[in-house]
Amino acid sequence: MSHNPEIGKSIDAGGVKTNYHDLGEGRPVILIHGSGPGVTAWANWRLNLPVLSERVRAIAPDMLGFGYTERPADGVYNMERWRGHLMDLADALGIQEFDIIGNSFGGALALSMAVHHPDRVRRMVLMGAAGLEFELTEALDKVWGYEPSVEAMREMLDIFAYDNSLVSDELAEMRYRASIQPGFQEAFSAMFPAPRQQHITALSTPEKEIAKIACPTLILHGREDRVLPMSNSLRLFDLIRTSEVHLFGKCGHWTQIEHKDRFNLLVSDFLARE
Repeated sequence: MSHNPEIGKSIDAGGVKTNYHDLGEGRPVILIHGSGPGVTAWANWRLNLPVLSERVRAIAPDMLGFGYTERPADGVYNMERWRGHLMDLADALGIQEFDIIGNSFGGALALSMAVHHPDRVRRMVLMGAAGLEFELTEALDKVWGYEPSVEAMREMLDIFAYDNSLVSDELAEMRYRASIQPGFQEAFSAMFPAPRQQHITALSTPEKEIAKIACPTLILHGREDRVLPMSNSLRLFDLIRTSEVHLFGKCGHWTQIEHKDRFNLLVSDFLARE
């Protein structure tokens, strides 16, 4: 039986058996995936971990309720719980201060961490980040409303990518198979039921709190992102005084995949600064 690359190491994080990838040495960087159906840390960051880990210790967990990490018996998911899981993971790994990279949902969690635990977050990278109030997009409504089929997964992937040549039938089949692993879809549908505008609010951090963030922040966004509007990142740039922003043309919600070389270089250089 072939090894599933999405399954990495396992650790007890506050009583939650957590699947994570841990590559490289040096300053710790925690990479937080998005909330697409069947998502795992490996699926999200597979093109970035090998490169980033040449200069840092790159740690990519499956967050509570996602991927191959344990799911809570009560099926309750919220920002406080995800934040607690991330803190428990850092504590279990013996990491006091870390950099954080957040994609989409992961960006909302990164923002929440920087506000609630500023002593733990040294630098932050936000990529197509949630975390602000905005009007639910048709694309995000489809992503969170996913019902498993190969066709629906193909539509999901076409929504994420600007360049649909990146979306092969094989990739759609693989991600569909991932989305129907035992417990995956049940947890996913429990997280973001309709009406879905409420979940954007639940993931949001008040703007007045975001404006207090003092850690250096790199903000990345694809101009053609249909899932989370580019205006989110411009608003974050306006709010976070210590931030810089890089916008990618011909890019959807998959900056780290569609522009992987540029993404890896920008992020590596940003994290390497003292």
